[in-house]
Amino acid sequence: MDEDALSRDDVIGKVCLTRDTLATQPKGFSGWAHLTEVDPDEEVQGEIHLRLEVVPGTRACRLRCSVLEARDLAPKDRNGASDPFVRVRYNGRTQETSIVKKSRYPRWNETFEFELEEGAAEALCVEAWDWDLVSRNDFLGKVVFNVQRLRAAQQEEGWFQLQPDQSKSQREEGNLGSLQLEVRLRDEMVLPSGCYQPLVQLLCREVKLGTQVRGPLGDGGRVQGQSVCPPCPSKPTLKSRDLSCQDGKEPASARGPSVPWESAPPFPMVLCGPQSEGFGFPCASCSPTSPCCLPQSPGQLILLIEETTSTECRQDVATTLLKLFLGQGLAKDFLDLLFQLELGRTSEANTLFRSNSLASKSMESFLKVAGMRYLHGVLGPIIDRVFEEKKYVELDPSKVEVKDVGCSGLHRPQTEAEVLEQSAQTLRAHLGALLSSLSRSVRACPAVVRATFRQLFRRVRERFPSAQDENVPFIAVTSFLCLRFISPAIMAPKLFHLRERHADARTSRTLLLLAKAVQNVGNMDTPASRAKEAWMEPLQPTVRQGVAQLKDFITKLVDIQEKEELDLQRALSLQAPPVKEGPLFIHRTKGKGPLMSSSFKKLHFSLTTEALSFAKTPSSKKSTLIKLAHIRAAEKVEEKSFGSSHVMQVIYTDDAGRSQTAYLQCKCVNELNQWLSALRKVSINNTGLLGSYHPGVFRGDKWSCCHQRDKTDLGCDKTRSRVTLQEWNDPLDHDLEAQLIYRHLLGVEATLREKHRQLSAGPEAGPVLPGPGGAPEDPLAQLLQVLQDLREAHRSSPAGSPPLEPSRVLELQT
Repeated sequence: MDEDALSRDDVIGKVCLTRDTLATQPKGFSGWAHLTEVDPDEEVQGEIHLRLEVVPGTRACRLRCSVLEARDLAPKDRNGASDPFVRVRYNGRTQETSIVKKSRYPRWNETFEFELEEGAAEALCVEAWDWDLVSRNDFLGKVVFNVQRLRAAQQEEGWFQLQPDQSKSQREEGNLGSLQLEVRLRDEMVLPSGCYQPLVQLLCREVKLGTQVRGPLGDGGRVQGQSVCPPCPSKPTLKSRDLSCQDGKEPASARGPSVPWESAPPFPMVLCGPQSEGFGFPCASCSPTSPCCLPQSPGQLILLIEETTSTECRQDVATTLLKLFLGQGLAKDFLDLLFQLELGRTSEANTLFRSNSLASKSMESFLKVAGMRYLHGVLGPIIDRVFEEKKYVELDPSKVEVKDVGCSGLHRPQTEAEVLEQSAQTLRAHLGALLSSLSRSVRACPAVVRATFRQLFRRVRERFPSAQDENVPFIAVTSFLCLRFISPAIMAPKLFHLRERHADARTSRTLLLLAKAVQNVGNMDTPASRAKEAWMEPLQPTVRQGVAQLKDFITKLVDIQEKEELDLQRALSLQAPPVKEGPLFIHRTKGKGPLMSSSFKKLHFSLTTEALSFAKTPSSKKSTLIKLAHIRAAEKVEEKSFGSSHVMQVIYTDDAGRSQTAYLQCKCVNELNQWLSALRKVSINNTGLLGSYHPGVFRGDKWSCCHQRDKTDLGCDKTRSRVTLQEWNDPLDHDLEAQLIYRHLLGVEATLREKHRQLSAGPEAGPVLPGPGGAPEDPLAQLLQVLQDLREAHRSSPAGSPPLEPSRVLELQT
C-alpha cells in the first residue's frame, strides 16, 4: 500500500499464497514473491445465503432459486458500504433482485424460477453486484452450481463463499516489485486433555527424576545414589580422578551423599569419559546418543529430543517444551536438567552456551515468556528516550558524517572529533542509565527467573571451580540476560513489543551501538571483546564501571531465598494482569449519533483477567466498565457507522442481565486487532458467547448494517471469537503445546525407533518386557507406545466426545 495522509491509501500490488500451497510446505514459504496488479473483479469477500430446489412442473421440472441474504460484502463505495443486488443467470435467462442501499449485510428474501431442460449442461450462476448510478456496477463475487448435481440432490441450502471472476487472462508478474515473506501455516487438531496425559506425565517424570538423579552436585560433582558402570568401549579405562570402576564399584573418595537403594530411581546410569566424570554425561569422543553413552536413565529422553531435532526446528521445539513444563510448574527443573547436559559436554569455559543447543534456545524462550514485562520496565524508558531524541550518534571514524552547526548566518562545519565526542557522551549517558535501571531492578525480577539464574550460576561455578574461572558463572548469566535478551531487544525493540514501529536509520544506528556496549559489559570487558572494534574505546570507562555494577547485580539476583521458590511449585501464570492496557476513546452516546469530538472521550483502559476497567490517567483509580464473565462478543464495527475503520464493540450483559454495547475507538488498525485479540482470549471460555452480531449500530429505528428494524435481532454477521493474534503474553495452552510436541516426535519416530533398537542389543532383540503396571519399563519404549496411542486417538476420537476444532496459526513475517 502507498500511504496517503489526506486521501485513501493506494494499492501498489498483492501477493497471493493459497492455503494448499502452504499446507504442502511444513516449514512454510520463505523467499521473494512478485507483486501482481490488483483487479477489482478478483478482490471479493463475503458469503451469500441461498436455497436451491428442483420442483416438479406440469410440463417439465423447474429450478427454484431463493436469494435470502448476504454478509460481509466488500465495501465498494466511499461511504464504506455498497448498494448490492443479485443477478441470477441460467440457460440464457437473467433475473435480478432489488437493490439494497448502503449495506454490506443485505436481506432480499426473493425467489426466482427457471425451467429445467432435459440434458441441459449449463450451470446456474449467482452473481452479486454493487449498483452505481453514474459509473459501471462493481463486481462483488459469484457462486456457480452444477445443475445436474442439483437435479440429483433435489434441494440444497446454506451459506456459500463468493468467488472471484477468474475468466480474465493472467497478468505478468514482476513489474510491480517484489516482497520478501516468511509464511507458515500451522494446522493442528487438538484432542481432549486426557489423551495427552501419558505423554505429559512421561516427560515430566523424566525431568523430575533427571534432576533428582543428577541432583545437587556434591564433592567433585558426583551423581547421587548411582553406581558407575563399565567405561565406554571407545576409551580403555578412566584414570582421571580415580573414577575407574571395572568392578562396578565407585571409590569411596568419590562418593557423594548416599541414597538407599530402594529410594533410588530404577534406571541404571552409564558414565564414561573424562569430560563426564561425576556428571553422568557422555564422553567427548562419543556421540551423545551412541549405544554406549545412551543409558536408559532419567532425563535421557530430553537428550534424545535434542539429538533428533534439526537446527532449524530447535527454536520451535524449545519454546514448546518450555511452555509445556511451565504449565506443569517444572520450568526450573527442565532448564536445570538442560544446564547439566550442556555442562557435561563442555570442556572449555569460553565455549559454554555459545552454540544453538536446546539449553540455549530454551533459556531464550524462557526469558521472553517469563521476563518480558520485567524487560519492559527496565529497558522501556531508555528505548523511548532514544526514539524521542533522534540524535546523530557515531563512533566509527570511517562512518562519521560531518554537518553544519550553529544558528542562521553563523554556520560552521562540525569537526569529526566533535561528532565523536558528542556521540560518546550520548552513548555513555544511555548506557549508564540502563545499567542503573538494571541494578535497581533486583526486586522487580520475577522469582522464577531469579531462581533459574541461581541454578545456572551454581551449576557453572561447581563445574568450573578454579580461581582463573571466577568470572565464568557471571558470564554464563550475562550470556542469556545481556547477549540473548537485552541486546536483541535494544537492536529490534518492535520485535520485543517495546515500540509499535521499527526505528529509522539514525535511531537504528544509535540502538546498535548501545547494544554493542551492553554486549561488552556482558562479556565482562574481556580483551577479546575490546579487540574486535577498537573505536568503541571512548566507552571503556563506562563499560568497566558497568562490569562492576553488573557483577554486583547478579550476586544479588541469584541470592534468592527458598521461600520465594514456592511460585515454582504451581502451574505458572507468568504474565500478571493487566493483560493489555492503553488509551482508547469511548463512545458516550452508545451509537445514537455520529462520532464527533463531543461524542467520545479519551480514557486509559486496562484489561485484566477479571474486568475491563478505565481511568482518566494510568495512575488514577480505576472504575470497572465490564466484568470479564459478562462479555458476550468483541467485534469490529463497519466503517460507515462512525466514519472510522478503527472502532470495535464489546457486547456484554449488565448486572440486571440486559444486553449492552460499548463502542471503543483505537488509533490504528494494529491496535484495534490487538485489543480484539486480547478481549477474545480472556473471554473464550465464557458461557453464552454470541454466534452472530450486528457490525453496524442501531440508529433511529433500524440497524445501519442490514436495515432490520428489530433491535433484538440476532445479528447479520457471524462472530469471530476464535480469531486471535499470537502475542508474547498469551496464556498457556497446555493441550496445544502437548499436541505440538507429539507432532514433532511423530516426525522423528523412525529415528527414535532406530535408537531403541540399538539400545535393545540390535535389530534381533525381542520386544521390551512390560513392567508391573503393564507398561514398558524403558522410557524410550514408553514414549514410542505413547506416540502409537496418540496416533490411534487422532484416527478415531473417543465416542461421545465433542467435535474437535482445529487450531490454525498463520505466522507471517515481512
